Amino acid sequence: MYSDEREIIAVSKIIKRGTFWADGQEIREFEQKVEDYLGTKNVVSFNSGTSALHILLAAYNIKNKEVIVPSFTFISTINAIPMAKGIPIFTEIEEETYGLDIKDVEKKITPNTKAIILVHYGGQPARDTEKITALAKEKDILLIEDAAESFGASINGKPVGTFGDGAIFSLCQSKIITTGEGGIALTNSKKVYEKMKLMRSHGRLETTDGDYFSNTEENDYIILGHSLRLPTISAALGIAQLEKIKEIKKMRIKNAEYYTKELSKIKEVSTPKQKKGFEHLYQMYTIKLKDKKTRDALQDHLKNKKILSKVFFPPSHLKTYYTKKHGFKKGYLQKTEEISEKVLTIPMFPHITKKELDYTINSIREFFK
Repeated sequence: MYSDEREIIAVSKIIKRGTFWADGQEIREFEQKVEDYLGTKNVVSFNSGTSALHILLAAYNIKNKEVIVPSFTFISTINAIPMAKGIPIFTEIEEETYGLDIKDVEKKITPNTKAIILVHYGGQPARDTEKITALAKEKDILLIEDAAESFGASINGKPVGTFGDGAIFSLCQSKIITTGEGGIALTNSKKVYEKMKLMRSHGRLETTDGDYFSNTEENDYIILGHSLRLPTISAALGIAQLEKIKEIKKMRIKNAEYYTKELSKIKEVSTPKQKKGFEHLYQMYTIKLKDKKTRDALQDHLKNKKILSKVFFPPSHLKTYYTKKHGFKKGYLQKTEEISEKVLTIPMFPHITKKELDYTINSIREFFK
């Protein structure tokens, strides 16, 4: 998390105010600023990106319908589907940006397909975004963008999250902008927007005289809902983060370019590719090795050098819940499983120092020597 005095001032203001910690004006202010930044409407904030996706899918009513989704993603992307009573249809990814492969998407569409979830991996727009957008429109299928890791990334100037019918972003601590925990959902549908607002707050119909905590009128509850609101203090953090998003993006790109310049000199390492017109913000910096044996040995070497590296992501369809419930086995998604065995994410954050970058680079170089 990259922060400065702006976050301290923003949070202190809320604390000193002594009220409206749960439903203050900063929440709608943050939502409006996100709308302005993305050039969109109908933004709803949540206490997590997982909540945002769950409620977005539920509001679109995917019950008993199939949802095409990559297995190469954080488990919350998948879990949100059965939580909203839908059926996940695991689909292959492509090797350039690790997004859904349109060729396999086309194969997986059936008369029962309600939605496609397109994941923008690690700060980079998915390669087939525009093709999948066109396909979804042609087939009259919902396109939901899981841009949890890619807030602010774009394709030819158009922000990810604005291609489909709806989208979500995560505000967890490692993301492009963060509120510690939190999430954002947006939709093209005013009806879905209003339903999401009800579902995040007990199904409560708000009065016109202020929020629940500051008025004496009786509220009605018109649908079932949860308590999934973003706290006011978190929204204030979000506002402060948005004020410096240009700076955050610039720092990430600069760090990534240095990594790429140096790591490209190591023939055994494949670095992230930058597609023309695609704005990659490097929420994660993921390298690829020739095989699992090499990847695992490198990870052990980095661990011994006190460098944290992680595998993002092991295939979700091979996690216990999905193997037991749906019988998925190794080999079901060969390309996804092969890629998952080769990738390794190394340290990346806006304020990482050149000394830290060099230490990681030299440790990788040392391993291959």
